[in-house]
Amino acid sequence: MSVRILVLGVFVSTGGLLHSAGTNVSGFQKQLATAQEETDKPAIIELSRRIVEADPQDSTTWETLARTQFEVAEYDRCTATLNAWESAVKPPPAVIDDLRGDVAEARKDHQAAERYWRLYIVAGSEAVDGLEKLADLCAGEKRWRDAVEFRTRALALDETAAGRVRRANLYLELHEWDKALDDSDKANALDPSDATVKQWLPKFELLRKFVRRIKVLDAQIGKSPGAAVLWLDRARLFTLADQSDLALTDCRQAMKLGPGMMRARIQTAEALLDLGLGEEAARLKVSYNLARDESKHVNEGALRALGACDAQVLQNSRGADPLIVRAKTLRRLNQYVLALADARAALALDSNSAGAHFEAAHALDALGRTKEAMSHISRATELDPNDPVMWYYRGLLEAQRADFAAAIQSQTRSLAVRESYVALLEREKCERRTGRIADADADATRRNQLPTPQQ
Repeated sequence: MSVRILVLGVFVSTGGLLHSAGTNVSGFQKQLATAQEETDKPAIIELSRRIVEADPQDSTTWETLARTQFEVAEYDRCTATLNAWESAVKPPPAVIDDLRGDVAEARKDHQAAERYWRLYIVAGSEAVDGLEKLADLCAGEKRWRDAVEFRTRALALDETAAGRVRRANLYLELHEWDKALDDSDKANALDPSDATVKQWLPKFELLRKFVRRIKVLDAQIGKSPGAAVLWLDRARLFTLADQSDLALTDCRQAMKLGPGMMRARIQTAEALLDLGLGEEAARLKVSYNLARDESKHVNEGALRALGACDAQVLQNSRGADPLIVRAKTLRRLNQYVLALADARAALALDSNSAGAHFEAAHALDALGRTKEAMSHISRATELDPNDPVMWYYRGLLEAQRADFAAAIQSQTRSLAVRESYVALLEREKCERRTGRIADADADATRRNQLPTPQQ
């Protein structure tokens, strides 16, 4: 039996209370208490409505009715209830404006929500909840200074550990590091067992390790705000400090300053992925499988290499080589779409670049376009027949296409230029697949005489 049926059944058992709502308020109030215990919101709404019909001066029940309608997203009915309540009770209770603000915010009318909540905190000298709502609203609009002001007023009325942590996070957005860390320390002193403190304290302690270096970059950016690399260097520190929001802000600024910088694109995507915004990262053509090191961040060396490539591309806009090097770096980060774009840009500048064809082959293969990859790697070996790596990779693609005879020839060409463990291994595999067991055994013997790649 549902709770609602149970409550209505009680109405019947008490002698038809539904037909005498205007004369039996106390009975309805008892049933309302039961409905609230059972969290039967439809019954709470119906009973509250009947009570205020019988006693329009009952502000407590008006509030119960309005709040419950709000909780079940009946915003039009909630607004009608607030209008009726305001007409019935003079002077109108200040909480009506608080609830009007809640409805406006639920409808994404932030301007109206702010107006109502401001009226509420003016009328209620200790409206901590209103101050906190205003702080959250301002933070959502990135009005950090206003958010700090409201949060500070709330703390003056009711100092809590969670409130300190929330203000600390606002100070981070303002780059007021010392104030943020001070609030974090005071929050921990107030209540180290608080769930919000437990969640955020490790992040603030991690940030503390980087603050000195961050402050140095703050000063440098203040002097040279147009230097994209400085923004990226600071974003890197934010990433290491597990402050992805701050990292994203700096990365986006760097992208505005240097829209063609691959380092900026990769760092921006890393921050987006860290924030769970994979679709936004994909719009930057950065895939979810962005390579990371054991610290779960993009490798510092790879970022520096990208930065150097960006500078070379900018300085030598007609040269293919910087694009080829950058394509290789992007490939190692598993970013094959971007790597292919750079390889193609290099080929547009120099169609006879073996390196550009090689990088295009790698990227196309990783994207599942093996036939196109084969065309590019074949052209690469034609252009540079003395590169053992290109022959080795050509052999891999041929084996992948089950063309084992061609793969054996390619690995043989690679070994003729430079003997290597990996080329012997791949040739041995192909020889076994084609029944050339004696040749395979000979390759295995020779391979075992060489150091493995790990050595």
